[in-house]
Amino acid sequence: MSEKGCNNSSCDKSSCEGCPSKQGPASFQVDANEYSCIRRVIGVVSGKGGVGKSMVTASLANRLAAKGYKVGILDADITGPSIPKMYGVHGPAEATEDGKITPCYTENGIALMSINLLLPDETAPVIWRGPIIANVVKQFWTDVIWGDLDFLLVDMPPGTGDVPLTVFQSLPVNEIVMVTSPQDLVQLIVRKALSMAEQMNIPVKGIIENYSYFKCPDCGKEIQLFGKSHIDEEAAKLDLKVLGKMPVEPAFAEAADRGEFHRVENPYLDVDFE
Repeated sequence: MSEKGCNNSSCDKSSCEGCPSKQGPASFQVDANEYSCIRRVIGVVSGKGGVGKSMVTASLANRLAAKGYKVGILDADITGPSIPKMYGVHGPAEATEDGKITPCYTENGIALMSINLLLPDETAPVIWRGPIIANVVKQFWTDVIWGDLDFLLVDMPPGTGDVPLTVFQSLPVNEIVMVTSPQDLVQLIVRKALSMAEQMNIPVKGIIENYSYFKCPDCGKEIQLFGKSHIDEEAAKLDLKVLGKMPVEPAFAEAADRGEFHRVENPYLDVDFE
């Protein structure tokens, strides 16, 4: 796309019949709208904030889009949305006559919906109670015209509160990716988030460690800023696959600050959803 911003979907009602996301709700799941056909839903989860979950979400989306898949990102982190800024995408998202919402699109063609694309002032804080926030996330599934997508990545808020519970119960999540950092305290919190996923019967694809090290720009030595990583041992205990060890990479942060994350190719991830 030549311009970052909002655009109408070309998907029509007839093209979405028979799609997996249209097979009807099971348990507490809700239906996607008649104009959305989403084949796989991947949740990106963390036990606590500040571990780079949004950067992992965007990196995975870029990777899939580069392979030719049709990809979307549902930014479920309502009180701390960062995905639109990373891609330099601004609203307002447009509404249709029947009350549906069209997503915005990144430069590399990723469909995107975030609360920042609906607010009159994208810098305004979202001071809402949990149930209201959870309902907004559910509406991002039911009311956004996602069109024909191979993958929808859900960037979830940290922890095990209302919103993750709503996503797990209301959306047909196929599997989740867990994001963590090397600190021992974070590893403890990861176990809580994994336990929640297990209780909700959501398969875990694997775990990604961020901030694993910093490579000295002069000598190339890998410096472990947060101490020695124990991700391999922890993953083995939990019977999980390590999907990547991401260093502190200033170039990624700079691209996000410039709104040019669509240019980022993250070589530190080993994730295959095919």
